[in-house]
Amino acid sequence: MAFRASILRRAVSARPAARGFHSTARAYVKVGDEIPSVDGLFEKSPGNKVDLAAELGKADGYIVGVPGAFSGTCSGQHVPSYINHPKLKKAGQVFVVSVNDPFVMKAWGEQLDPAGETGIRFIADPTAAFTKALDLGFDDAAAIFGGTRSKRYALKVENGKVTEAHVEPDATGANVSMADKVLR
Repeated sequence: MAFRASILRRAVSARPAARGFHSTARAYVKVGDEIPSVDGLFEKSPGNKVDLAAELGKADGYIVGVPGAFSGTCSGQHVPSYINHPKLKKAGQVFVVSVNDPFVMKAWGEQLDPAGETGIRFIADPTAAFTKALDLGFDDAAAIFGGTRSKRYALKVENGKVTEAHVEPDATGANVSMADKVLR
């Protein structure tokens, strides 16, 4: 009996300290944040690196994040909402970013904008480094996409800083980040 009591006392005294509870939502990119300079973004091929911080430090525009190239909502609604929007030409530079390889992004851009007339640039974030730097990744899609993917979002960028952030609350919906809400 004394042995059991001794073990019980040690178990009680060895309890880990209570972890702090944090009730605020994750702090993804917000208005006023600078666009991060991330190595590992590509356009059309692995030999063509892109630095969105540098690109949008020189000219204003938008970054449109999507969960996956060639996926239903991305190909059928989200990106076409920008391609077909009457204010696209006045929007500045527009970059569509997805956690895909550069060859997939090139093929997707050619499918959605075969003549390359829109000026939208399709950027690959194959390791999700840019997506993670913005804290806009989500792992719920791992069963479908195989790993971390980007939430659906649109960021308006002026002088290298986010001036508007339109992030879908459920990560993949197509409401707040559609062109009619963003390019108003």
